[in-house]
Amino acid sequence: MDVLELKKGLNIGGEIERVNGKELSYTEFVKNYLTKNKPVILTGLMDDWKACEDWVDDYGKPNFDFFSAHFGKSQVQVADCYNREFTDQRRLDMPVSEFTEYWVALNSETDTHDDKSLLYLKDWHFVKEYPAYKAYVTPPFFNDDWLNLYLDQYRMHNDPDYQERNEISCSDYRFVYMGPKGTWTPLHADVFRSYSWSANVCGTKLWFFLSPDQHQLVFDRHMKNSVYNIFEDVNQSKFPDFKKAIWSECTQLKNEIIFVPSGWYHQVHNLEDAVSINHNWFNAYNLDWVWDLLVGDYNEAKELIEDVRDICDDFESLCQRNLAANTGMNFYDFFNFIVRMSFANLLHLCDLPEGCKHDSPASCSLAEHTILNLISIRRVALRMRSTILVEDRGVLLDIQKSLRDPLFVEMYSALKRRNRKKLNYEEEL
Repeated sequence: MDVLELKKGLNIGGEIERVNGKELSYTEFVKNYLTKNKPVILTGLMDDWKACEDWVDDYGKPNFDFFSAHFGKSQVQVADCYNREFTDQRRLDMPVSEFTEYWVALNSETDTHDDKSLLYLKDWHFVKEYPAYKAYVTPPFFNDDWLNLYLDQYRMHNDPDYQERNEISCSDYRFVYMGPKGTWTPLHADVFRSYSWSANVCGTKLWFFLSPDQHQLVFDRHMKNSVYNIFEDVNQSKFPDFKKAIWSECTQLKNEIIFVPSGWYHQVHNLEDAVSINHNWFNAYNLDWVWDLLVGDYNEAKELIEDVRDICDDFESLCQRNLAANTGMNFYDFFNFIVRMSFANLLHLCDLPEGCKHDSPASCSLAEHTILNLISIRRVALRMRSTILVEDRGVLLDIQKSLRDPLFVEMYSALKRRNRKKLNYEEEL
């Protein structure tokens, strides 16, 4: 399907803004995009990435030989793009070497291949699997990443009875995606209603976005199920308001990074063979979005098992267990997360030099940013207070014990390093 055919029938309201990342300060990024929850394409930030050299051949295509030789034994998930399974594409497991062999064979076919069998490698936890291979450096705009900072030391959900599912409860949310021309990702909003960023190492992608204030237009009458593919013949009786949606679009080129804000539904198509690096993340600016999702999912989980309340010994624990299984964390996991992050931000504030007037403007900005982090955590904690009595569940953290915990010390050290990089970036501008 060509680009014009893809757009046919959609109401396109505009294109995503494109900005030179080298000329943008972190403060400007926060003001213009984070606080406004607005998508943007950033250029000029991938020039020195190792991935852009090693992963791309002399013709600008994926370097299949390199992937197979260096990472071929990795077991990855591959999506079958034209076979649906529940609300997503059917997943298969295979080694990278087998996937690249499939891709090479696909490209060597002289006849037009049947796109009903296209495979797309997704959610490869590359950083966790190959920590010594520095494929890229996270751009400074996305370094304030509480989610992966936390998951580098702690599991999000620690119940020993919980059966971890890789696609929901992950060791981290830093991924590599690889797929031939024609592969695609169905309409969705990102996990935890997190932010995400996606960097094209090679290839071209076509994105379609729907802002959060219109998300109800792609849901059914009961707000339970959303449209799977915006280019299918969408059932108007099931999704009566779909045609009212006004979409934003963009064509993402090689060496461009797109910022996807919280709650923006999007569908993505590879117009060429493509390799991308993707992170999901959240911080003080979208913490409320995460809590809103948890509350909504909790209410749904509770409603589904309401009929067993009277015969259940601990109905609330069952609700929280189901919430963790479906969403990747529950109320108590989220509480532990924000408590540890508040400790880290308080320590960081104490470590900053006193009297900002004696320091650089960037240093003052960092202090203000840390205070805003704490204000955001407090706001969400007060919202939680009206929903959950955490002290009744034994999840209160001992401050002194937490501060002495080697895992916390390492998390805090990583936080300081990231903020120092951000400070240096501001000062260089």
